[in-house]
Order: sequence, then C-alpha cells, then structure tokens
Amino acid sequence: MNITSETEFHIFTFSTSENESIIILTFVLLIYLVILSGNLLVTSLISLDHRLHTPMYFFLYILSTLDIMYVSTTLPKLMYICHTGDHVMSYTSCMAQLYLYLFFGDTECFLLTSMAGDRYVAVCFPLRYSLIMSKQVCVLLAFSALFMALVNASIITCFAYSLTFFGLVDIKNFFCELKALMNVSYYNTLSLKTFLIVDSIILGVIPSCMILASYICIIYSILKIKSPGGRWKTFSSCSSHITIVVVYYGSAMTLYLSDSLEADVVLSMMFVTLVPMLNPLVYSLRNKEIARAIRKIIE
Repeated sequence: MNITSETEFHIFTFSTSENESIIILTFVLLIYLVILSGNLLVTSLISLDHRLHTPMYFFLYILSTLDIMYVSTTLPKLMYICHTGDHVMSYTSCMAQLYLYLFFGDTECFLLTSMAGDRYVAVCFPLRYSLIMSKQVCVLLAFSALFMALVNASIITCFAYSLTFFGLVDIKNFFCELKALMNVSYYNTLSLKTFLIVDSIILGVIPSCMILASYICIIYSILKIKSPGGRWKTFSSCSSHITIVVVYYGSAMTLYLSDSLEADVVLSMMFVTLVPMLNPLVYSLRNKEIARAIRKIIE
C-alpha cells in the first residue's frame, strides 16, 4: 500500500556524534554568517550609492538577494538538526524545501545568463549600452528569470510528489535534495529521470552555450582594442562574472555527475555555499566601484 502521505524523512547530517555535531554546527553557522554579512553588504552598498544604480549592479543586487534566500532554505535547518539532534522532517516540509531550493537555484542560473548578456552589450555595443539595457529591459530580464524558475521548480516538485516512499525514509544528504529523494523512492522515477534529461539541457546546456557565445564575442571585441591597458580594463569588467559562472557550473556538474552517495553530501555543501560565499568577495575585491563605495561608507 502506498503510504506516501504518512512518510517522514530522516536527514543525514555528516555525523551522529554529539561532539562532531557541535563542530559542524559551529562551522555551518560561521559560513552562514559570512554569506549573510557579505551579501547584505553588497545589497546595502548598491541601495545607498546612486553611482551603482546601473544594469550591472541591478543584476548583482538580485543575485545577492537570491544567494541569501538560497542558503536560508537549507543551512538553518541543518543547524537546527545539529543543535537538537532531531533529524526527522515531515513530507510537506521536505517538498517545500525542495521547491525553494530549486526555485532560487534555477533563478540564479537564468540570472547569470542575463548578466552575461549585459556584459556582452557593455563591451560590444558601448555607445548604445544605456539604450539597449534600459530599466525596462533589465526588469523584464529579471522577471523572466523568476518566471522560468517558478515554472521549472513547480514541474519538478510535482514530479517529486509522484515518487513513492514508505514510512521513515533515510535521506543521504543534509537536505531534501532531488537526487537523494530519487535514490530512496520505490517507484515512479522513470518519468522524472526523463524530464530531468530535458531539463538539464534547458537549464544547463542552453544557458551555458549562451554565456559561452557572449564571451566569445566579448573576447573578439577585446582583441580588437589596440591598447593593452584598454584590453585589461575591458576584460576586468567581466572577470568577476566569469569567476562566478565557472564556480557555479563547475560545482553543479561535479555534483550531478557524481555516483557516490558519500561524496554527494560534501559536493552538495559546496554547491549550496560556494557561490553565495564567493559572490560578494569576488565582486568586492575585483570591482573598483564596490571598493569605492565601501571606502565612502568607512570614511
């Protein structure tokens, strides 16, 4: 008998030892605070400094906001489990966590593609940049990313509802990750696996190809600049975005190509925390406008 409605999930959190749980709790708390403080700093700077009210920083503001919400769907629950020792999560809570994780992650994927388009227009059409990347276009791109992520996350979560579980189910990860749920489902994984193949093309191949095409055009335009200083200045305006894209897609591919359940836990932690933690650091250290805004506040 299918008793999915009575299912509860036992969340694996690296360790069952009390001392190790305290260490993990402290480590995760530090990471969470670093991510929150870094991304809140970026959003505050962009809000307060009118010179940062440009398309590039509009997308960066949304990216930082997404990063805060993205890690907040998984890390607080992990810290709660480590603190209380209560590893059980209800079926509804698990599906809600899965949906939010997919929604924020997918939005970030589409947003990074929009940011690549912004850099393409800035480098290849500098004189028409303000006309092409108008406020209306930026808002449209942001809402398009949110809408596509909403649709995709809703479809996958509906497929996840069709998975069959019995009783108390062990999830070999620190949150309700889709791959872990599929591994413990008794039936109904074929349709989801088929959809995920198509979905990986939509979310993985197409955006990455668009980003790659944008940077091929950008590099071609940079090579036409005669001054070495001019070439470096133009490239540096794109370097932060390139770094985040490489880390995001690199960690995602590593996670979803892995066949080891034990490795998935570590890789999932890297995927969840690495980009949100690096994002404010990369844009702060390698961006003169952000650095100038920080100095202005300090002074």
